[in-house]
Amino acid sequence: LALVATSVWAAGAGVITHLSGTISVQRLDGTVRILSQKSEVQPGDVLTTQRDSYAQINFTDGSAATMRPNTTMKLEAYSFSNETPQRDSMFMRLLKGGLRTVTGLIGKRGNQDAYKIGTSTATIGIRGSSGETVECPTAGSCGNLDPGSYHLTLVGSYIMQNQGGSQIVGEGQFGFAQEPGKIPVLLPGDPGLNLSQLPFTLGIAGGAIRGGANQECVVR
Repeated sequence: LALVATSVWAAGAGVITHLSGTISVQRLDGTVRILSQKSEVQPGDVLTTQRDSYAQINFTDGSAATMRPNTTMKLEAYSFSNETPQRDSMFMRLLKGGLRTVTGLIGKRGNQDAYKIGTSTATIGIRGSSGETVECPTAGSCGNLDPGSYHLTLVGSYIMQNQGGSQIVGEGQFGFAQEPGKIPVLLPGDPGLNLSQLPFTLGIAGGAIRGGANQECVVR
C-alpha cells in the first residue's frame, strides 16, 4: 500500500487547499469530475471554476495559484524533484478568466524560464514572485475590456513575450498583449480588471504538499 501511495503521489502536481464554490476537472482520459478541498491536481488537467467560485492550488515546489470565477486553466506541464532541478518545468495555459500566482522553486533554482503562463496572445515568464493574469478571449468576455491578455505584477517583475517582442512588467505595472504578433505594452493604469476581491489570502505552504481524503464526484 505504501508503494501504491508513493506511485500515485508521484504523478500529482498539487492539491486544492482552499475552495469557495465549484471547480471541475477534465482529465487526460476524458473523464470529468467535481473536485473538493484536498483533491489532487495532475499534469494535463483542464480545471474550470464556475460563477462566484474560487479555488487555490498549492503545488509541490511551494508555488500557488488562485483561480477566479469563470476561469479555465490547463496544466500543460509540471515537473519538480528536489534531486533534479535541471528538469524543473511548469506551464499553465490560461484559456479564460483570471489567475493569481505566487511562484515557488521552479524558475528560481535552475532555468528561470522553467515557469510560464500561456495565453492566447503571449507567454508570461517570471522575474518575480506574485502576479495576476487575466485572459479575455473575445469581445464582451471581460465586460468593456478589449480582447487580449492582461497582467499585473504584484511583487517583483514578469515578462510578457510573443512573436512581436517582449515587455518587462514591473511591480505595480499593468501589461497588455492584444495580438500574438503585436508587441505587449504597458498600460498607464488599471484598465478596470477589478482584481482586489478574493475570499481568502493566497499563501504558500512550506515543504511538499500532500493529498488527503477528498470527495471527488464523477460527472456522468
